[in-house]
Amino acid sequence: MNTRGKNTDCFAARPATRATGATQKTGRARQKPGRPGENTLSFADVAKEKDEQKREALIEKLVSLMTLDEKLYQMAGSSKLQTLLFYGSAPFTAGGCERLGIPPVKFTDGPRGVMLNKSTCFPVSMARGATWDPELEEKVGSAIGVEAREQGANISGSVCINLLRHPAWGRAQETYGEDPFHLGEMGAAQARGIQKHIMACIKHFAANSIENARFWVDVQIDDRALMEVYLPHFKKCVEAGAASVMGAYNRLNGPHCCHNKRLLTEILKEEWGFDGFVISDWTFALRGSDAAEAGLDIEMPNAVFMGLPLKIKVKNGTVGEEVIDGAVKRIVRQLARFHGIGNEGDYTGKVTCKEHTELALEVARKSVVLLKNSERLLPLDRENIRSIAVVGRLADMKNTGDKGSSNLHPPYIVTVLEGIRNKCGGSINIKYSKGANLDEVRKSSRNADIVVVVAGLTSDDEGEFIPIISRVGDRDCLGLSKRHEKMIAAAAEENPK
Repeated sequence: MNTRGKNTDCFAARPATRATGATQKTGRARQKPGRPGENTLSFADVAKEKDEQKREALIEKLVSLMTLDEKLYQMAGSSKLQTLLFYGSAPFTAGGCERLGIPPVKFTDGPRGVMLNKSTCFPVSMARGATWDPELEEKVGSAIGVEAREQGANISGSVCINLLRHPAWGRAQETYGEDPFHLGEMGAAQARGIQKHIMACIKHFAANSIENARFWVDVQIDDRALMEVYLPHFKKCVEAGAASVMGAYNRLNGPHCCHNKRLLTEILKEEWGFDGFVISDWTFALRGSDAAEAGLDIEMPNAVFMGLPLKIKVKNGTVGEEVIDGAVKRIVRQLARFHGIGNEGDYTGKVTCKEHTELALEVARKSVVLLKNSERLLPLDRENIRSIAVVGRLADMKNTGDKGSSNLHPPYIVTVLEGIRNKCGGSINIKYSKGANLDEVRKSSRNADIVVVVAGLTSDDEGEFIPIISRVGDRDCLGLSKRHEKMIAAAAEENPK
């Protein structure tokens, strides 16, 4: 994506407009301006104040200058239909106030990279978790932050730290593993990397480890298990300074997570001291405007419950305006905190740059797990190899992960077969079999010096469950398919190498 000549400061404060007799048009409602001369303070004034205490006082004052409509506008997405239909074409937006110069929140997804245009595709989080290398993951986070910012986003939902307690979970590839300590270390590292450039959003809070029933399942957990198993990794990321938290779809001990006051307010904001903002997962996470009182700050990707229904409750006194003020302060606080971060010259020509593609290759190499090395077969001695049999349709498939919200479209993908051919050049004979015909597998394996069998899963076997759009979801079994098992057995029978 060419951004030359464009302003890539996604936190740039808009020039504040002085109040006039006209109204400001918004994506949902027409916001009434303040009284003439009232808005002598702007977001730029807040953002340039480096002293935290003084900045908080300015945030308080800035929010007091906002009308109810302007405040409610900050609490929900305002994404265009095109952004919804063509997921990944542009960041999802929420809020912003032109009159006071407040920029909108501009969200992009992850965690394989930046879910925009043709960004660098890193190995899935599960593979990155297998590196056991937080420093490397921080580098990945930094690269994601750079590419997201260059493409106009100011927050990334790349830090997925779901605890893998349901081993058949369809999105297992999107998290690092099943251990809270491991999740916390890797997630915090990625958050630190991202936040060198933009805000990081950690997800999905909390106890989300099943796909097909995620919209209605009620996860029943006692406090000890919740605090010792399901939440420590989130707390670790909060302590690392994560700017935002995304509420999950599922219920937790009754209420849905985005309506769960115990989770969002009592634990996250009060016990942990989290001063950032909470956003909802997309579309189906909310069931009513009472989510605001529970501790949700932004409904995504558009206003359903946090617009007019919430306004009516404020007007009739059912919800106090201090609830709205609290949410808006959290949003403005993080926008101001990250305003001016980074050097603008660093965000041009970085999308899929050589540095990032080489980093992706380094991560891929370090993520490989060697389970067994009989007779010290590895590393291979190229001088003694004349032929290699490559078996399996996945060897020649561009198989980088799920096709749901984590899907990326990098400019090119090197398959296993292509990589082997590139490495071997013309000096080694490469025999390829898709593996469907077992006799063909045996024949190609029989006289080869080395056999490489590529087996596993694709997005047809597991992935994100999205009603109507994708019904793959959770896995039916934990093993390889019978077809792949037979393919491996056939190759091994003919050649022990």
